[in-house]
Amino acid sequence: MIGSFGIGFLRIGWIDVVDVLLVTVLFYQLYKLLTGSVALKVFLGFMSLYLFYLVVKAAGMELLTSILGQFMSVGVLAGIILFQQEIRRFLLNVGKATSFGNRLRMFSWRREPQQERMNITPFIEAAKSLASKQTGALIAFSMASDLKFFADSGDLLDAAVSKRLLLSIFNKTSPLHDGAVIISNGRIKAARCILPVSENPDVPAALGLRHRAAIGLTEVTDAIVLVVSEETSQISLVRGGEVFRNLAPADLRARLNEFLFDVAPKPAATGATAAEVAA
Repeated sequence: MIGSFGIGFLRIGWIDVVDVLLVTVLFYQLYKLLTGSVALKVFLGFMSLYLFYLVVKAAGMELLTSILGQFMSVGVLAGIILFQQEIRRFLLNVGKATSFGNRLRMFSWRREPQQERMNITPFIEAAKSLASKQTGALIAFSMASDLKFFADSGDLLDAAVSKRLLLSIFNKTSPLHDGAVIISNGRIKAARCILPVSENPDVPAALGLRHRAAIGLTEVTDAIVLVVSEETSQISLVRGGEVFRNLAPADLRARLNEFLFDVAPKPAATGATAAEVAA
């Protein structure tokens, strides 16, 4: 074998080394994906059972091997059923990492027309009003990803953006207030949408469910999420899992211009990762 070397009686080639490294990375990513969840215990139990199956098969225990073999034959299907949420999250992460939309925008000469035409003043005014009344809000701005999967989980509106409509949606007596509003093509695409909650163990307990949902969405998409805290009345922006907290209206405008339109902001609030927010 070309480029191979020996370790005792074993002959190992560079392809074997790369193969082992790739499998190691795959299992490490799988461990990171499952850690902290019940699925990790299920996975470890399944692997233990598989190792036990290999042992009894090598020992020649035909009856036990036959019984366990029937179980292992449907192992892939059982794994898909048991780990459907984890598989979906993994594929979302892969899709985000290989998104052609993000790369195409790097070479585009101008932003999409809908982003240039969108007026961000209604969002700023609505956030300021909601914060003064200690009313929570969650607004997700789509970028390269249209967030259709998450929009379909709520009620489709396709309405023009206005401060009054946003205040009506997030009014505590409104049937649409419990969930997120998704903004796409400069319009309110849907309300009462369900967002994926971040399972990052570094997210501090001080951040509530709205912030965790905002972080979760930005971990798997390129969306920008505006959060108004019901408990603290703070206004925050989240992008790529990074939280910008306690923004004044002027800071909020600067950050939205930067994130949505690539307009360089003036010195404003400092961003912090989820692990640093608690400080």
